[in-house]
Amino acid sequence: MKPTRSFYEVVIVGGGHNGLVAAAYLARAGRSVLLLERQPHTGGAAVSERVFAGVDARLSRYSYLVSLLPRQIVDDLGLRFATRRRQISSYTPVGTGGLLISSSPERTKASFTRLTGSDRDFRAWQQFYGATGRLARRVFPTLTRPLPSKAALRAVVDDAATWEALFERPLGEAIESAFRDDTVRGVVLTDALIGTFAHAHDSSLRQNRCFLYHVIGGGTGDWDVPVGGMGTLTDALAAAARSAGAEIVTECEVTGLDSDGSTAEVSYPDGTVGARHVLVNAAPYTLAGLFGAPRPPKPEGAQLKMNMLLRRLPRLRDAETGPREAFAGTFHIGESYAQLDQAYGEAAIGRIPSSPPAEIYCHTLTDRSILSPELIAQGAHTLTLFGLHTPAKLFAADPTSAKAAVVEATIAQLDSVLAEPIADCLAADENGAPCLEAKTPPDLEREVGLPGGHIFHRDLAYPYLSEDADPTDPAARWGVATGHRNVFLCGAGAIRGGGVSGIPGHNAAMAVLDVDQAD
Repeated sequence: MKPTRSFYEVVIVGGGHNGLVAAAYLARAGRSVLLLERQPHTGGAAVSERVFAGVDARLSRYSYLVSLLPRQIVDDLGLRFATRRRQISSYTPVGTGGLLISSSPERTKASFTRLTGSDRDFRAWQQFYGATGRLARRVFPTLTRPLPSKAALRAVVDDAATWEALFERPLGEAIESAFRDDTVRGVVLTDALIGTFAHAHDSSLRQNRCFLYHVIGGGTGDWDVPVGGMGTLTDALAAAARSAGAEIVTECEVTGLDSDGSTAEVSYPDGTVGARHVLVNAAPYTLAGLFGAPRPPKPEGAQLKMNMLLRRLPRLRDAETGPREAFAGTFHIGESYAQLDQAYGEAAIGRIPSSPPAEIYCHTLTDRSILSPELIAQGAHTLTLFGLHTPAKLFAADPTSAKAAVVEATIAQLDSVLAEPIADCLAADENGAPCLEAKTPPDLEREVGLPGGHIFHRDLAYPYLSEDADPTDPAARWGVATGHRNVFLCGAGAIRGGGVSGIPGHNAAMAVLDVDQAD
């Protein structure tokens, strides 16, 4: 399939979820829209796939939970998509016990007291997350509006202490001031390290920015389970874009871009197509290459993703917490504050962490629709593991051996908190192989086109207008500017990008409409 026209009002490069959001909005606004996707299907990293040979389990292969997707986008585009709330927030095994944080304050308080010997850190937890909850309710609605200035966003937050803790000072200072227990401190810090290689006291504050986006989603900070898997969202988006009139061409990799500021030319292997606007659902690093310009420093991802299908959930060493509760939320391993510090230090000098930190959850405890009826009847479950502090540089010299080593170390860390090896619980595919796959930063670069395997395309940015940005420029005002007047970012590398949110796609579409209105 090829484009049917030689010129479109908007050409979108990349069919991930943000590109589909932009296509749907702009087509619904009456613009002629062409979306070009290099893979045989749309969805990018937000897809569901049958990962294991002969096994009918549709796993969210790369991205897996939803927090940042505004209800506004679902409603605007008429999407048939739902999420479910997890009743368990997290579980962290410690010795033969653990810390269980649930929707019940009384039960959570009792768990804190058993672990720490008092309710002091529980009260600190309530105060800390009470403050981030207020921040979330105030900041999240701004993400689909023009960027506020830094001063305007600070006025929206209207909490000097929280602003200082998250926007001005390294997050480690706030964590160490608020909490005494090493496990509790680690549970808080993990949200600052998802896909972000940083120390708690990193002066760049990249850990703060990561933490901010993890606690403001939906105005609550909740991370919910997509019913039917992540592919359900992107399938609904593709249907919405097509039904609105957008043209989607797959297996068509964009190889070059050129623009004079008024019109642009997009090249692909079999030809070129013209456009008034181009939206790029790819990393800024990739965009520079399409223009043939000097590339910025290559971003570096820092995570391990493992997908598993189990015959049954494993037994825990903790006799008071059953696996159905422990794995229903986020199950932390190797993520105490001291362990995270050690793992960062080891990875920073090029060593695979000896006790790799990771977090795990079980989709099928909340939504079983991703499994066939036969697997449901057999009691099968999925586990998704997301490992931290495994930067791309660890895999540079020998990707295969390094991957095997980090998977082995991560499985050993998981086994250390279980009453039985996880291998004893794994299902087998039709060839008898264990149902376990792992994805490292090089895998994500090769398979999904993420430079350096960076899941956010580049380090996240604070959601306010930079001091040198022109507030009258629609692209700058919406956080999607590229330096080319009619070429906008619409992916995770935009300001207010990262995660499965659709926000960059929405904001790029709004920038196009603002430009058209001004013209």
